[in-house]
Amino acid sequence: AARYHPKIFLFSRPGLGRPGLSDLVKDLTNQGFSMGSSSTTIGFMITHPLTEEQNPLTSQIDLVSTLEMVQIMNQEDARVAAAVAVELDAIARAIDEITVRMQRGGRLIYMGAGTSGRLGVLDALECPPTFNTPPAMVVGVIAGSQLALSDSVETAEDNAELGAKAIAELGVGANDTLVGIAASGSTPYVLGGIAEARSRGALTISIACSRPSPLEQAVEIGIAPLVGAEVSTGSTRLKAGTAQKMVLN
Repeated sequence: AARYHPKIFLFSRPGLGRPGLSDLVKDLTNQGFSMGSSSTTIGFMITHPLTEEQNPLTSQIDLVSTLEMVQIMNQEDARVAAAVAVELDAIARAIDEITVRMQRGGRLIYMGAGTSGRLGVLDALECPPTFNTPPAMVVGVIAGSQLALSDSVETAEDNAELGAKAIAELGVGANDTLVGIAASGSTPYVLGGIAEARSRGALTISIACSRPSPLEQAVEIGIAPLVGAEVSTGSTRLKAGTAQKMVLN
């Protein structure tokens, strides 16, 4: 299992028995994340995600008029399309690689927690009516399952083994693609799923709004529109969520 703090990522030693999680720990070590350990856990110190920083341009937003407030938010939203534009090469590569696998009968699977997970589920649900795709071709997986679509299920996103289990239960294989969606790029549930998918030969892609991140280091294609700090500190349903939706489009 794994637990997450904004600056600390902890793996329980028993949980590292899974090949994918063991490889993830090696990758984090190779990328220079500071490591510490105890008899029960191995931990990594990670940089504070860009999505969790304070935005100096909105520090007084609660003191201005309503019109000024929405103008500030609109100005911040205007940064999103430009951030996505920087990632177009990676997005195009991801589309091409996904297409090859889908032509072999593979699936496109989105995985995330909270807002990121809901966006993936939304995109998967809209594909059949929009493109006449079979329901099983594009799949959305969210930490906390069906309950998380309407309620907050915070503990589920902190468990890497649950993410790995979800991917195993889907029978993910070499023709499938798993897209891990996480604004901070640090969600243990998604990292566990990515590690399991890679161990099964699937293509792995990340959509995050922070760089560098453990998630991007764990996948083959990383997409990271850097929209900057949120209007409301840490509220990634705002610019980060909008950027993720644009990439999914």
